[in-house]
Amino acid sequence: MLTTLFRPPYEVFIGLRYTRARNRSSGRNHFISIISLISMAGIALGVAALIVVLSVMNGFQKELRARILGVASHVQITGPDNRIGGWPEIERLALSHRDVVAAAPYVNAQAMFSNEGNVRGALVRGIEPDLEDKVADIGSHMVAGRLDALKPGEFGIVLGSELARALRVVPGDRVTVIAPQGLVTPAGLIPRLKQFRVVGLFEVGMYEYDAGLALMDLQDAQRLYQFGDQVSGVRLKLKDLFQSREVAQQLYDILPGDVYISDWTRSHANFFRAVQIEKTVMFVILLLIVAVAAFNIVSTLVMAVTDKQPDIAILRTLGASPRSIMKIFIVQGALIGVIGTLVGVIGGVLLAANIGVVVPFLERTFHVQFLAKDVYYISELPSDLQMGDVVTITLVSLFLSLVATLYPSWRASQVRPAEALRYE
Repeated sequence: MLTTLFRPPYEVFIGLRYTRARNRSSGRNHFISIISLISMAGIALGVAALIVVLSVMNGFQKELRARILGVASHVQITGPDNRIGGWPEIERLALSHRDVVAAAPYVNAQAMFSNEGNVRGALVRGIEPDLEDKVADIGSHMVAGRLDALKPGEFGIVLGSELARALRVVPGDRVTVIAPQGLVTPAGLIPRLKQFRVVGLFEVGMYEYDAGLALMDLQDAQRLYQFGDQVSGVRLKLKDLFQSREVAQQLYDILPGDVYISDWTRSHANFFRAVQIEKTVMFVILLLIVAVAAFNIVSTLVMAVTDKQPDIAILRTLGASPRSIMKIFIVQGALIGVIGTLVGVIGGVLLAANIGVVVPFLERTFHVQFLAKDVYYISELPSDLQMGDVVTITLVSLFLSLVATLYPSWRASQVRPAEALRYE
């Protein structure tokens, strides 16, 4: 009784039988079956490629964000002339916001660095080491020395690895810092010079920072650049970095005075916009592979309809409606799409989850390097598999496969029994 109640419609059984094409005496059936397998393989390949490529793009975006936020903060509060007085009150008010977890003052200025004839320009950032570790991860990127070696009055400095290499200095060496603010004398403008001792090196993996940033103690920076008690601004860390734009807007309502508030999405918008555009373009391009494979189902079903016209005519004479005939061939085409999609999803997920193993294996096997360390910021192929992307790709693939079945199925429903059986 239960078997009768839950028995699927006869259209499903017939559609499944047509998909398998068991008739060994008909070479045409075997040809149709081969085309079906090719369509399945094409859909599986396209779906797997989409999952892997989007996972790699997500991985690049995540890695890029981690490296940028290793130096930059989630939100920055600055003054109109790059100076803020009374910054402790601004810091206190910013920390009162429920989404702000840490704050740190900083001084930003330009400088020239000189050592034994080697001269480089870079950005100088004055920081309080204890507070800086709470708003950025630069302490975890130290390759020599420690960030807390920066102490007020000792005039120590931490350089990016590429900047130190250009100046040919190592920890313990001294480097001359030339500030653009000069001293006016009867002989003219004399630049402010001060020797600093290198106490550490950092390397975040982005040339922009490694070759163009130096860190010193906040008080030393204030003295060198004649800031007095002022700072350039206050850097904030949030509970959720993706809420930075909303928090920045809310901070305008609680902070006094004329301040400018920017978040990391605006400060480095070009990086993330470029990655997002590339991800979108790659999705559209690879989706065409799935579309081509899905529409191969059209040719498969058209041939199947032509081959099965006598069967269709017999079913019609036995009482099958045009709607039932459509369902039979929709089942046949949809099964191709479902199997191809499932195989592609499984293969794509496995490959994306193990990209860190597969890529090194290919590099060793073929003696190639896909991302050279001396050319690219990121020398390893990252992967960040996101379930939302997998679900979207699966649904789009199934939708395209279903759409591809509609025309051949409708054509099958229009077969006239008398004409189909005339020469049988």
